[in-house]
Amino acid sequence: MSRKHELTPEEDRRYHDTWKLLKKYRDVVWSMELSVHQLRSEFQSEYDSSIEDFLDTAYLAGADLSGTDIEQRARSIERSNKMVRLVREAVDLLRQRHKYGEAYYWVLYYTYLTPQQLDGIADIIEQLRPHIRDISRRTYFNKRQDAVEALSSILWGYSAKDSVALLDEMVPKE
Repeated sequence: MSRKHELTPEEDRRYHDTWKLLKKYRDVVWSMELSVHQLRSEFQSEYDSSIEDFLDTAYLAGADLSGTDIEQRARSIERSNKMVRLVREAVDLLRQRHKYGEAYYWVLYYTYLTPQQLDGIADIIEQLRPHIRDISRRTYFNKRQDAVEALSSILWGYSAKDSVALLDEMVPKE
């Protein structure tokens, strides 16, 4: 009986895609900032008030905003904000607690988290030089892989790649 092809974490749908999350991070932050700015501008022009003041007044007056466009937009911004905060907190935890946290932090920061995307790998490596001594292209790719796996462990817990062996021991395949 031939052995089935084992899927890599990138191929296996059971794994959460930390790579994709990190690649979208900058776009989500930008989109969220634009949404908040647009919403604030609309409120200022339509109601001559900040959104916070408007909502405070509406709630004090007992207005029910459920199901309105205002509520839907506010919830969308809130969801995006929670996702961004979750990533930031996980990266901070990685930086503070992991034995290679400081190096991993800078790799993740310059690769995925800077407000402006750097021009390429050479640019990222140049930015990393003050933080990681003697970093080469190969070292960068190895550290990036390790940093994403460590972050994945924080974000997704036991469904992360490095926990599969432990899961297999606890819950044997049938």
